[in-house]
Amino acid sequence: MRSRLCCAVLLLTLSGTGFFSPAVSNAQDENAPKVVWNSVSNWDIEGRAWPVDELASPYDRLPSKAESIVRDKVWNLSRTSSGMACRFNTDATEITIKYTVGNKALALPHMPATGVSGVDLYALDSSGDWKWVSCSKPSGTEVTHKISGIDPGMRTYMAYFPLRNSLLDISFGVPEGAEFQPVAPRSEKPIVFYGTSITHGACASRPGMSHVAILGRRLDLPVVNLGFAGNGTMDLEVGALLTELDAALYVIDCLPNMNGDQVAERTEPLVTQLRQARPDTPIVLVEDRSFTNSWLFKNRRDHHEKSRTALVRAYDNLVSSGVKNLYYLEGENLLGDDTEAATDGSHPSDLGFLRQAEAFEPVLKQALGLD
Repeated sequence: MRSRLCCAVLLLTLSGTGFFSPAVSNAQDENAPKVVWNSVSNWDIEGRAWPVDELASPYDRLPSKAESIVRDKVWNLSRTSSGMACRFNTDATEITIKYTVGNKALALPHMPATGVSGVDLYALDSSGDWKWVSCSKPSGTEVTHKISGIDPGMRTYMAYFPLRNSLLDISFGVPEGAEFQPVAPRSEKPIVFYGTSITHGACASRPGMSHVAILGRRLDLPVVNLGFAGNGTMDLEVGALLTELDAALYVIDCLPNMNGDQVAERTEPLVTQLRQARPDTPIVLVEDRSFTNSWLFKNRRDHHEKSRTALVRAYDNLVSSGVKNLYYLEGENLLGDDTEAATDGSHPSDLGFLRQAEAFEPVLKQALGLD
């Protein structure tokens, strides 16, 4: 008797603290309103740099012709949907996100499924600021994520697509009778980021926390994410594709995947290639972030020194040769100076991405003439 009484008291106690919740019935509510589905396949979306009819899949980041132009690893990585987002208006008090990803590996050892394969929803508040709403928690390749109990009222939402998985299809469901309107992509020229796994989004806990996404919200501009994990190496083949994009700004952030010799060899040709095709488009060269444990490893400090010295020399040569609208961002403190902002010493955590965005923002504003 005493044991059963203790269990009953324990259950009552846990239920009042949030550690225990009563069972929820999976039975279909016959009185629930019908859900109306809105497929994104019929929309134009932000972050998709090439027209959909030039893509092998609607959520690819490079055009289909790139398969025969870039290295295989770059092409395969371009099939992920990092940086893409859609916007819509609705007054629904319940929104269901339903989508399918192509890779069964939903997470990485150092990056959760919410970041690799999640869809991350934001909304504009009454003051016009983007605020986080909810992120899906994938447990399989077919994901359904329902958000209920939303305050009534028409508002604008933005959904960021998975950072490191391929997106096959996605739809948004709202109860029958709710208004739902897709919002066209913004007409401003995008900021185009070319870089490494960090640009790609590793290791943000959810898609809206990559520095590329944060900067898009802060600057209120569309962004294009051309980060290729382990393969952001200033390839001229990728550069040729970059020249096809009418960008507001190019951000070249490839040093984490390069050594000093590669930086010395490839920086000037890439910038020259971009400048010849786009004479007036600003270009920002970014140093590599410091490994957060480099204070204890001389080989890492030496690596940073060599690659940064090479980038500074290339920058000085380009400026001396008459290249205009060229900007430079130092890397030493991109992640702060307390060693707390990376998951593995290399890839930023959410804290690291926030710090990185704060370091990028003034330089990007200067390059865009917004300061």
